Amino acid sequence: MHLILLGAPGAGKGTQGALLAEHLEVPKIATGDILRDAVREGTELGQSAKRFMDAGELVPDEVILGLVRDALAAPAAANGAIFDGFPRTIPQAEALSEILMELGRDLDVVVVIDVADDVIVQRMSGRRTDPETGKVYHLSFNPPPAAVVDRLVQRDDDRENTVRRRLAVYRETTAPLVDFYVERGLPIEHVRGDRPIEEVQAELVQRIGR
Repeated sequence: MHLILLGAPGAGKGTQGALLAEHLEVPKIATGDILRDAVREGTELGQSAKRFMDAGELVPDEVILGLVRDALAAPAAANGAIFDGFPRTIPQAEALSEILMELGRDLDVVVVIDVADDVIVQRMSGRRTDPETGKVYHLSFNPPPAAVVDRLVQRDDDRENTVRRRLAVYRETTAPLVDFYVERGLPIEHVRGDRPIEEVQAELVQRIGR
């Protein structure tokens, strides 16, 4: 099964994608993960990506797509893959379709995890990180022990104004992918992500018919 998970930053794609990948026994392909793996392994594409990253520039689509192609061609992806937050744009979606066609495969379904913007802002702006241990807490949902509160920090990405900017970018560039896939006749499943992880996962499994 080849499945795309869409949803705004903080909607829970990473968590749900990992659980679903385990359930379906297929890899989860997230561009951030495959970028880090390629850089760590020193592959040709990884070295190319590192040059852009070291310069503080965005990694071009051609490098990202090369990494996605390699991930799909790996034995682990012989029975499918879950795309977590990829594609992000219409050009990436068109390129992914070409890659899958080259490999003789098709997309099966697009799942959209829907969460209201205010809920996402609450989720992300409440996160705090312990710089000594790397552990992440949430002021409301996973409060830190009193002993570490004073040393916790808030990542710039988790500040409310940054989160709202990221949501605006998502609405502008990624949300139109739903219409893109509807026009191509691909099944679109919407799942509410503002519920406990187990409930969302159970509905995801039920919706994809496995």
